[in-house]
Amino acid sequence: MARDSVTAPLPGRALHPPPAVPAARRRDLARLAPVAAAYALVQLLLAVPGTGLGWDETVYVSQVARDAPAAFFSAPRARGISWLAAPVAAYTSSVLALRVHLALLSAAALLLALWVWRRLLPVPVLALAGLLFAGLWPTLTYGPQAMPNLWVAFAALTAVGCFLRAAADRRDLRALAGAGVAVAFAALMRPADAFWLVLPLVCAALAVPGRRRSALPAVLAAGALAGWTPWLVEAQLDHGGVPARLHRAAEIQGGIGWHPAFGDHLRALAGRTLCRPCDVPWDQPVTGLWWLALPLLTAGGLAAAYRTGLLRPVLAATAAGLSLAAPYLLMVGYAAPRFLLPAYALLALPVALCLARLLRAARGRRAVRGLLCLALAGHLALQLLLTAEVADRSRAARTAFAAVAAELHRQGVRPPCVVSGVEAVRVAYRAGCASRQVYGGHDGSISAAGLAALAARQPAAVLVAGGAAAAPPWARGWRPYPLPGLPGERPWRAYLAPSARPAG
Repeated sequence: MARDSVTAPLPGRALHPPPAVPAARRRDLARLAPVAAAYALVQLLLAVPGTGLGWDETVYVSQVARDAPAAFFSAPRARGISWLAAPVAAYTSSVLALRVHLALLSAAALLLALWVWRRLLPVPVLALAGLLFAGLWPTLTYGPQAMPNLWVAFAALTAVGCFLRAAADRRDLRALAGAGVAVAFAALMRPADAFWLVLPLVCAALAVPGRRRSALPAVLAAGALAGWTPWLVEAQLDHGGVPARLHRAAEIQGGIGWHPAFGDHLRALAGRTLCRPCDVPWDQPVTGLWWLALPLLTAGGLAAAYRTGLLRPVLAATAAGLSLAAPYLLMVGYAAPRFLLPAYALLALPVALCLARLLRAARGRRAVRGLLCLALAGHLALQLLLTAEVADRSRAARTAFAAVAAELHRQGVRPPCVVSGVEAVRVAYRAGCASRQVYGGHDGSISAAGLAALAARQPAAVLVAGGAAAAPPWARGWRPYPLPGLPGERPWRAYLAPSARPAG
C-alpha cells in the first residue's frame, strides 16, 4: 500500500533525521502548540473557576501549604506532586492560583511530550493524538489538580519518545538523558507506575544492538532509582522499612492480587472520580463507547503502522501503555479514571494513526468522512459536558466545606486546633486545623487517649455523619452541634471539646 502524507514519515521525520531547520521547527510548533493552548484554555474555563481541593489533593497540598498543618501521609503516596504544587502552595492558600499554575504547567507538559515525538511520527498524527488525549474528561479534570497520575502520563509519553530516539541514534545524548529524567519524574510521582513504565522499555532495549544495548537499561534504571529514592528513604525512616511500607500500601489499596476491574473502569467513565466499591449501575453507556472502541482503534493503528513503516514507535507506545494499564485493570479491585491516564496518553498515538488512516481513506467520500468527523465531535462534546459536571460537584463541595469550617470557627475551633472524624482532612484544611484520625481512614498516628489529651490543650471537634449520630466513646461529654454536611448527604454533627468556646 502506498504511503501518504498523513500516515507515512514526513521528510526529515525518519528515525535518523537530518537536523531540523528553523522553518521546520516553526511549522511543527504551529501544529502542536494550538493543541496545548486549547487544552489550557478549556481547563481555565471549565475545570478551574471555583473548584475546591479534593480529599487526596488536600493531603498532597497540605504537605507544603503555608497556612495549614500537614495531613497524614499514607504509605502508597509519593511526594512528587506536593513538590510540583509547592511554588504556589507555599506562598498562598489560594486554590485559584494553584489551579492556574497547574493548568499552565500541564499544557506545557503536553506540548513537550508531543514535541519529543516529532521525529518519530508525522506531526499531524501527533496533533490528533494530543487532541484525543487532552479532550478526555479525566485529562481536563486533573490538569489543574494536584494529583500525580496525569504527570505520570506526560512523563511516560516523554520517556518512550526519548527512548526510541536514543535507541535509533547513539549520538542523541539529549534523548538518552531525557529518557532517564522522564522516568525519574514518573517515579517521583507514582513509584509503582514507574516500574510498569520501565519494564517494557528494558525488554525493548535488549533488542538494541551495540553499546546502547547496555546504556539504555542503565539509564532507565538510574532514572527509576533516582525517582524512587525519596520514597525509599521515607519508608526506612517512617514506615519500618520498604517491605513494611509496600505491605501497608497494598492493604490501603484493598490488597494487590487478581482483581479484574474492566467493568468498574467502564462504569466510572460516567463522571465518577472514584468508584469504590463500584456497584453502581451502568446507566450512561454512551460515556463508555470510546473505551469499548479503544482496543479496535489501537489494533487498527498498529496495522496502519505496519503498512507505513511506523511499526517500531507505535508498537513501543502500545506496549508501554498496556503495561501501565495492566495493574489497574487486573490487580486493583476498584476504579478511578485517573489511574489509566498514562495508558491513554500512549494509546492515543496508535488511535490517532488509525483515525488519520480512516480519514485519508474516506477522502472523496463526503458522507463517510462527515460521519467520522461527527463522531469525533460528539465524543469531544460529551467529554466537555462530563468535565463541567465534575467541576460543578467540586464547586458545590467547596461551598459546603467552607460553610462547615465557618461554623466551626464560630464555635471556637480556630488555629491551633484539631479535627477528627468524617471528612476531617478537608474540613481541617479549610479551618486551618490539623486532622487526626482515631477510627476509619489510614491515619493511625494518634490514639483515642492521645487525641483526648490534645483536645484538652487546644480546640477540637469530631465530625460524625448523620444529625443524630452519637459521639465516639472518647468524646462523650463533648458539646454537640449540628452542621450542614455535603450536598445530597445527611447533615453532620460536630462534637466540640470543652476547649472550643464560641465567639462572643
